[in-house]
Amino acid sequence: MTVKQIRTMEEFAEAIGLSRPTVSKYFQNPDSVRPKLREKIEIGLKETGFRPNLFAVNLNRRRTKIIGLIFPNSLDPFYMGLRRRIESQATALGYLPFVFSSDGKAELEAEALETLSSMNAAGVIMAPVGGDASHRKKVKALARNIPVVFIDAPFDEEEDFVGTNNGQSMALITDYLTRFDDPPCYFDMPWVNSNAPDRRDAYVATMQRRGLTPIIIPLTPSSDWDFERYAFGEATRILNEGGFPTRVVLCGNDRVAFGVLAALHQAGRKVGIGPDCDLRVAGHDNQPLSEYICPPLTTVQQNTAEMGRRALDMLLARIDMAHGAKKPRPRGEHVLVDGDLILRSSA
Repeated sequence: MTVKQIRTMEEFAEAIGLSRPTVSKYFQNPDSVRPKLREKIEIGLKETGFRPNLFAVNLNRRRTKIIGLIFPNSLDPFYMGLRRRIESQATALGYLPFVFSSDGKAELEAEALETLSSMNAAGVIMAPVGGDASHRKKVKALARNIPVVFIDAPFDEEEDFVGTNNGQSMALITDYLTRFDDPPCYFDMPWVNSNAPDRRDAYVATMQRRGLTPIIIPLTPSSDWDFERYAFGEATRILNEGGFPTRVVLCGNDRVAFGVLAALHQAGRKVGIGPDCDLRVAGHDNQPLSEYICPPLTTVQQNTAEMGRRALDMLLARIDMAHGAKKPRPRGEHVLVDGDLILRSSA
């Protein structure tokens, strides 16, 4: 076989003396061709260095191997961790992940879903941003044409979802913080999705169960994803107006806690569990930086590995159902993954 630069699948098939359909069949599923033909193709790939356009291969399939991932913030460490987990598992199973960021905007979320539908994607895993009634109606219509599993925050009761058990995780850390002399007050996160009210409600319920009065810090309402800047500004305002209502501050997530810690440091307040400390601060999520800020942040670990695995398993099951490989089952399966308390020196 003469080794030359191979640009197309037709040229590769001609170079190794096989038909274009046989070569295409191999790239869709290597096990679908006879062992001798598979060996011949693989030797040809090694000798020519040819690599097919996987995007084109997928689009030509009746059932593609493209999986879409849509997250509201590509720079958020939590979503970066989820993306890494899902991508590695999907790639190992032979799927081609395409990642989109909605930048916290409903219109970009809908555009991403429409793009994946036009690409004939096998399915989508999406962390929703919410949106108005018309946007939600549009997303639900698109979800009828392509299997979608929502992650991190539920879309509604009818759509499949995998996320953290906020009731369990927030109760876990609230219960821990009530053991100190001062009860914990609650510094809310911006209401960018349903996690915000769920976590606040869990804090309130736990305080009441412990016979304590919930203390919600009055904050300026926000739906901004720049959590650190928002929390820094609000905490600075609170300190200028007399300070926090108690010496224990529970934040809606770690990124909010980072902003609060920065404001306290700038104001000369010491955070920690020692007798010389002014306040204790805790968060939720266990972001990668939580262990390395000063002081290291007490928080709750979200199990991103399990969330990613369960979401992908659920999506693959939906894909099989869409193609008749499995019997249909009711939509709206909701899976909640418990968190773990991580104790560090901030509280």
